[in-house]
Amino acid sequence: MSKTIAKLLVILCIPLLAGIGIGYAIKPTQAAEQTVAGKDGDLPGLQTTAYTPAEEISKIQDGINNSRRNAITNAVAAVSPTVVGINVIEVRQFKDPFFDSFMFNDPIFKRFFGDRTYEQNVKGLGSGFIISPDGYIVTNDHVAGNATEITVTFTNGQKLKAEIVGTDQLTDICLLKVDAKNLPSVSLGNSDDVLIGEWAIALGNPFGLFEINDKPTVTVGVISSLGMNLGRVESRVYKDMIETDAAINGGNSGGPLVNSAGEVIGMNTLIYSGGRSDTYIGYGFAIPINKVKKVVAELRAKGKVTRDFWTGFEAQPVDGRVARYFGLSRVEGIIVSDVVSDSPAEKSGIKVGDIILEANETKVNSEQDLIGVLVDARAGDMLKMKVYRDKKTIDVTLKLERRPA
Repeated sequence: MSKTIAKLLVILCIPLLAGIGIGYAIKPTQAAEQTVAGKDGDLPGLQTTAYTPAEEISKIQDGINNSRRNAITNAVAAVSPTVVGINVIEVRQFKDPFFDSFMFNDPIFKRFFGDRTYEQNVKGLGSGFIISPDGYIVTNDHVAGNATEITVTFTNGQKLKAEIVGTDQLTDICLLKVDAKNLPSVSLGNSDDVLIGEWAIALGNPFGLFEINDKPTVTVGVISSLGMNLGRVESRVYKDMIETDAAINGGNSGGPLVNSAGEVIGMNTLIYSGGRSDTYIGYGFAIPINKVKKVVAELRAKGKVTRDFWTGFEAQPVDGRVARYFGLSRVEGIIVSDVVSDSPAEKSGIKVGDIILEANETKVNSEQDLIGVLVDARAGDMLKMKVYRDKKTIDVTLKLERRPA
């Protein structure tokens, strides 16, 4: 009898347990249905907005996408359409290495064989950025300044021939023009306000990668240093350069360096390779955009930069012997060796034997340092110098004048 009762109890419990399980499985679905019904106000206190699974997924995806957007991505989106790839053809002269040897350099051999130089078309590439909707484009002089043919590629795939409006070899800045209208153009910032450590974005055409999809390559870093005076490199002078660790390689020259607000703060120009490579290993340098603005304005107005001024003095570096003789505590400055009569130098009171320590707040230890200061000068500008004379440091102001004809 007891076994029969036990079996009966088991049979009776099975539906109860199944009901409990089904009840828990059904309950969330019922709640969802009640949530929808709540739109009519039948179930106060419950969520009244319902989403289909597809809408819910789309809403989540939008949230993820928005969270990925930041100042960097916004700046890149704003500037990218203004960046161009530049391909050039230039004519270069080469010497036959065999006939350039010591023996064949003899004038007698040249009378019979000539100087054995020949010209060759050389292809090059670089970057640029559009500064006005009517087709003005800025790049480096070493990219396009000597080109005989220039092709500009835009981010929409369009290719246009460009003409040189003007170029300045000394500052390495070149202004181009294409025949186009309503082009996207950059917002030019203020390089005097740049902060060390702030975000820096480099855009351009490294290794010609722009040609693959008509889009600039983007690299991101920080501003590493400011006011870098790199001196003379071949025929160009690089002064007050912006240093960045945003990767820059061959082909990036002429492209924009941008801050996180999407403003161009410099033009990418040089890389530091430590003499071991011709590719990026850590640092790049950009010409400050304020200097670019000044040179471009002159190129646009006159097609060239006019530096027809003179100082009227000659100088040479101070060595240890000169420093000891004049009582300098260390070797520094340049010593004036000659002053031209009735020149700006004479009018300012500069004398032979004066040691110039600074010019316009820049330390001067060689003629190249002084040239670097004068790169940005024009006739009529004031050259403010610290001069060591009679064991005292004095201030001298020299007004640059046009060179006499």
